[in-house]
Amino acid sequence: MEHNYTYLPYKETGCFSKLASDYTSDHHLLSEFYQFAPDAEGIEKAIAERKNFPINRPLLVDALTRQCEDLETTEAVKQNIQLLLSDDTYTVTTAHQPNLMTGYLYFIYKILHAIKLAGQLSNIHPDKKFVPVYYMGSEDNDLDELGTFKFRGDRYTWDGGGQKGAVGRMDTSSLKPLLQQLFRFWGPPGPDADQLQKVVTTAYTKYKTMGGATRYLVNELFGKYGLVIVDPDDAALKSTFIPVMEDELLHSPSIALAQAQTQLLEQNYRSQLFPRPINLFYLRDGLRERIERHEDTWVVLNTDYTFSRESLLTELHQHPERFSPNVVLRPAFQCTILPDVVFIGGGAEVAYWLQLKTVFSHHKVFYPAILLRQSVLWLSQQQADLRKKTGLSIGEMFRSEHDLINDYIAAHSDKDWHTSKESDDITRLMQQLEEKAATIDATLRASVKAAATAMLKKLNALEKKMLRSEKKNHQVHIDRISRMKAAIFPGNSLQERTDNFLELYLEQGPSFIDTVYAGIHPLTPAFMVIE
Repeated sequence: MEHNYTYLPYKETGCFSKLASDYTSDHHLLSEFYQFAPDAEGIEKAIAERKNFPINRPLLVDALTRQCEDLETTEAVKQNIQLLLSDDTYTVTTAHQPNLMTGYLYFIYKILHAIKLAGQLSNIHPDKKFVPVYYMGSEDNDLDELGTFKFRGDRYTWDGGGQKGAVGRMDTSSLKPLLQQLFRFWGPPGPDADQLQKVVTTAYTKYKTMGGATRYLVNELFGKYGLVIVDPDDAALKSTFIPVMEDELLHSPSIALAQAQTQLLEQNYRSQLFPRPINLFYLRDGLRERIERHEDTWVVLNTDYTFSRESLLTELHQHPERFSPNVVLRPAFQCTILPDVVFIGGGAEVAYWLQLKTVFSHHKVFYPAILLRQSVLWLSQQQADLRKKTGLSIGEMFRSEHDLINDYIAAHSDKDWHTSKESDDITRLMQQLEEKAATIDATLRASVKAAATAMLKKLNALEKKMLRSEKKNHQVHIDRISRMKAAIFPGNSLQERTDNFLELYLEQGPSFIDTVYAGIHPLTPAFMVIE
């Protein structure tokens, strides 16, 4: 099937924050918050600088190999893992939590962006290798978000069977009723539907944790591209981060550093993170709680766990896996274990990474180039036909339904329902009346002004009535615009922020992923629309 690609500047869609729009249209406005510009030149500088920040590559490769033991990995994945032993190999990373069924569509898009950029950088720099990495945020405990997805308009929610703590560690056995409910609406029947059902079933029944299920599912979807998956909930990987975690527990440097950057950012933009005195959680099965310091005692909130300075350091060095960085330190942990030169994130992720440059600097961790992830809108044949019937361009359909309808009526109506001329006439007449009344009694000015306001209000109401009546004469086209907006922007939001990949995969098969991959221009920030 043939597909058409259209690319729009993010700012023109009106769907993104001021920070994301500015960062993609003129990143120099935010230059004090990043080290390497989000373009080819900036990434080249990041590659050159990365050599000054070595990582423990044998430990990383051993951890990745161990984490893949229960997967059937492609030769491309195996090769990329081994390439990471070389100092001339770097990573292009995106991160996301282990959402049930991957959650929202942008989960797919951000991974494909990382894959496409890694390939492009390998072509630009043939003497080096670039490996795409999915960093699984398996230690997140927000099950209300991670346990929900939508399929064909219905919301599916998993409560975890009463489990608490890190979602990545949660047992998947209580998912069986949800899977049975989902498969009742599966289809259309065919080999693609059968294969995807097999993959989903295997993910959430054979693999006993959400982390394991997500790793399997992502590997099945992207293994042919050589995507490497890293689960940071790993004792060996966390051992490399012990110095940073010890500094945080004893001296709390991150809060002052991040707050200073946040105050600067908030002069023009909205911040996305709010640091705490200690930006670490205590993590055990069924438990993920904040750590607070009360004088010379460290307390794990909502538990009986308490530590002295000595016992805390013993716990950290013997069990680093029991300490989990929050959003303030997670990026630094990522760049401690991976040879990142680029991080790809959504608008909120870009914002909070831009608040953390000084935290990276303090801990002597490499701070990579930050890119906004690829955003995509996929129009089915039916939706594309509906758009064309409205006569709207790709760019115009992003405008509000209210403005589109009013502009259509203004352009196609042969009736004059506007009252702007009459409003001007009334305003002018009442000003004259106000002056006339004032010559008799100055206090009458207020009465005239009140009468003018009431008249203009009634005139405005009359205009709205005339507009409604005129809209009825164009109801067919107006309904078409309304249907288009409802179909393409579900819930008045972007498709990628509400829908799940399952629908498109069942309609298109594996070519869905290949089609998106083909259209991505990883170093040209633009919203991609596929028809």
